[in-house]
Amino acid sequence: MLSFGPLVRVAKGPDAVVVTQTDVNQPVEALPRAPGRRPRIHRAWFVAAVTFVTIIGAAAFRSLPGLLIDPLHEEFDWSRGTIGLAVSINLALYGLTAPFAAALMDRFGIRRVVAVALVVIALGSGLTVWMESAWQLLLCWGLLVGLGSGSMALAFAATVTNRWFTTRRGLVTGILTAASASGQLIFLPVLSWMVETYKWRPAAVTVALAALVVVPFVWLLLRDHPADVGLKPYGSEEFVEKPPPATGAARRAVTVLFKAARTGPFWLLAGTFAICGASTNGLIQTHFVPAAHDHGMPITAAASLLAVIGIFDVVGTIASGWFTDRFDARRLLAVYYALRGISLLFLPLLLGATVNPPMIFFIVFYGLDWVATVPPTLALCREQYGEDSAIVFGWVLASHQVGAALVAVIGGVVRDTFGSYDVMWIASGALCAAAALMALVIRRVGAEKPGDEKVVEGALT
Repeated sequence: MLSFGPLVRVAKGPDAVVVTQTDVNQPVEALPRAPGRRPRIHRAWFVAAVTFVTIIGAAAFRSLPGLLIDPLHEEFDWSRGTIGLAVSINLALYGLTAPFAAALMDRFGIRRVVAVALVVIALGSGLTVWMESAWQLLLCWGLLVGLGSGSMALAFAATVTNRWFTTRRGLVTGILTAASASGQLIFLPVLSWMVETYKWRPAAVTVALAALVVVPFVWLLLRDHPADVGLKPYGSEEFVEKPPPATGAARRAVTVLFKAARTGPFWLLAGTFAICGASTNGLIQTHFVPAAHDHGMPITAAASLLAVIGIFDVVGTIASGWFTDRFDARRLLAVYYALRGISLLFLPLLLGATVNPPMIFFIVFYGLDWVATVPPTLALCREQYGEDSAIVFGWVLASHQVGAALVAVIGGVVRDTFGSYDVMWIASGALCAAAALMALVIRRVGAEKPGDEKVVEGALT
C-alpha cells in the first residue's frame, strides 16, 4: 500500500521553493535554489527607491526660500527680518512636526501621512501666488508648507529604514538623506532661472506641481511594512509581524520625549543637531544667495553654487552612511562639525562678484559635510533608544530645525542692522567647534565597535 506524507507549504523566497509533499519521518527543509539562478532584488530596495524619489520631489520647497528674500523685499518692501520670520516659522514647524509625524505613521501608515503632507505643501506653495500682505506669507509659506514639510522630514526616512532594513541601515540612511540634496541639485538652477526671468510666482507654482506629481508614486508604490507583502526585512533571518496600529500618536510622541529627556545623550544629540541646522538650513541655505548677491554675484550664479553643494552632499552623505556602519559615530560627528566650523570661518574672505577657485573649493568641501551628520546622529539615536529611535530622532530633528529657524530670522536682522552677514559666518563657525566637543562627550551604550567585543557603558545622565 502506498504511503504519502503530509502536504506542507513552505513560504516562497529567494532561497526556497514550495514543497508539496514530504516523508513523514524526514524533517521538512526548503529545497535549494537551482544553480545559476540569480537572487531577486529585495522589495526593500524598491521601497527605498520610491522614498528617495518622494523626498526629491518634496525638496523643491527647500530650494526656494533663499531665492525669495530679495524678490519679495523688492516687490512688497518687506524687511529681510520679516521674510526671515516666515522662513523661520517654516523651519521650526518642519522640525516640531517631525516626531508627531513619525507617531502618525505608526498609527495610519506611511503612505497616508506622506500623501497628505505632499498635498498640504502644494496648497501652501500655490496660495502664495495671490498673497499681498506679510501675514499671508507667514500663513502659506510659514504654517502650511512648514506643517507639510515636517511630515516629509527625515523621520520619514528613519521610519522606512527601521521597518524595511536590519542591515545596511547606515548606507540606506545616507542615500535617503542625500535625496534632499539631489532635489536641491535638480530644482535650484531651474527655480533661480525662473525667479530671475519670470519673477518668483512661476517658481512657487513649480514647487506646488512638483509636490503633487509625487503623490501617485507614493500611493501606488510605497508600502508601510515588509509584512504587507509577505517579506522579511532586508538582512533579517526571521519574519517580522506587522505591529497593530498604534493609538494615541500625539501622546506617544510626548511620552517618548519626556522619557528621552531624562537622559544626557538626548540633550547632547539635540544640541549638536541644533547647531547643525543653524549652520546649514538656517544660514547657508537661507542666506547664502542674498549674501553672495550683496557682493555683486548674480542670483543664478549663487544658486548654482548651492546646487553644486547638493552634488557633493550626495557623495558625502552616502559616504557618511558607509562610515557609520564601520566607525564610531561620535568621532565621525566630531570630525564633521570641526571641519564645517573651519570652512565657515573662511567664507567671508571668499565672497565676491565672481566665482573664483577658493570659492569652488569651499563649496566642494562644505558640500561633502552638508548633512553628513545625519547617519551617525540617527545611528546614535537607534543605539540609545531602540524601538523609540524614530520618534526620538524626530525630536532631535526638531532641535535641528529650531536652530535653523533662529538663525534664519537672526541672519535677516543682522543683515538689516549691519549691512552684511560677516558676524553670522564667524558665530556659526564657533558654534560648530562647540558641537564637535559635545559629540565626543556622548557615551556609547550597548554598542559594538567593529571587530571588537561588545562594550557596555552607562549612559550619561
